Amino acid sequence: MRYRELGRTGLSVGEIGFGAEWMGKPQVEVDAFVRACEDAGINLMDVWMSDPDMRSKLGRAMAARGTRDKWIIQGHIGSTWQDGQYVRTRDLAAVRPAFEDLLDRLETDHVELGMIHYVDDVEEFRGIMEGPFIEYVRHLHAEGVIGHVGLSTHNPDVAKLAAASGEVEAIMFSVNPAFDTLPASNDIEVLFGDYDNDYEGMNPVRAELYALCEREGVGITVMKGYAGGRLFDADRSPFGVALTPVQCIHYALTRPAVASILAGFSELSHIEDALRYETAGEAEKDYASVLAAAPRHAYFGQCTYCGHCAPCAVGIDIATVNKFHDLAAMQDEVPASVREHYRALAVHADACVACRACEPRCPFGVPIAERMAQAAALFA
Repeated sequence: MRYRELGRTGLSVGEIGFGAEWMGKPQVEVDAFVRACEDAGINLMDVWMSDPDMRSKLGRAMAARGTRDKWIIQGHIGSTWQDGQYVRTRDLAAVRPAFEDLLDRLETDHVELGMIHYVDDVEEFRGIMEGPFIEYVRHLHAEGVIGHVGLSTHNPDVAKLAAASGEVEAIMFSVNPAFDTLPASNDIEVLFGDYDNDYEGMNPVRAELYALCEREGVGITVMKGYAGGRLFDADRSPFGVALTPVQCIHYALTRPAVASILAGFSELSHIEDALRYETAGEAEKDYASVLAAAPRHAYFGQCTYCGHCAPCAVGIDIATVNKFHDLAAMQDEVPASVREHYRALAVHADACVACRACEPRCPFGVPIAERMAQAAALFA
């Protein structure tokens, strides 16, 4: 397992994480899931699921093995169970006992990441940050009950506000090549409805979010990396082609600020499918060629950092230069951190001789020589 720093939290998370939302299993199978993840080096676990009984099973599995300290747990604040139903609420009379119940069921006194649960509306986010809910979160943080403040959202406008708040250190966000072409929405059903294939490339708000998180040191953990499984089925994929788990994982992990993808595991084989990424070759990871050959895709002319342009005749890491250029160009001025990362590259964009040998290799028709000239000017 390869590990990445989760923004400025100081936490080192495996790039494959454990998304337990759909794991409705008996205890013996939950034990097997936890053991398989631990044996593979998976150390990030998100414990949102509607039925709290599953949290009890996870807690028992970790306690039986004595492995709680091996895990970085995302626990959600604002997810409650009322009268046998999941209820998302900001009412502290319900939120407090629900979060205490989560800790009890996990057989722990803390979680590493306390996630403000499922905020998809801008006004709701502002209300949270100006009212008693955030005071409760701050209290949990001060007491060490949560190690870091996080937030889960599907709306890039909300995620941008969170990243800029100075208080939220990690964001659980939906990342995949289909969602990245969609506009911001506070309606999750939009993301699972009919895709509009008239969109041209990555939605700029989502691109801005990734750049902002990278600049502010806010780590992203990925949910919905497979678009609910739609990307595995050519008939349901918005592109008209099927991708593999490895390709979806590679797409998510090549976005700026992304530290880990929380793959959904409802069968043990799903763990194996995700872990295949750790030993996959470049051909197996290649999402770009598949999308470029699809009957419907929206990425023409945009760099997706896939690396097909390599090798460069003079040794430029073209994909990385393009990523740094995009991160910097979205700000009013070049962030010092991005400038330093660029300067640390062995070969800079101004070394480009405009031979254009790379351009026929780009699946999306990016004018690479022109982009290198733009990067050289930006970082001059």
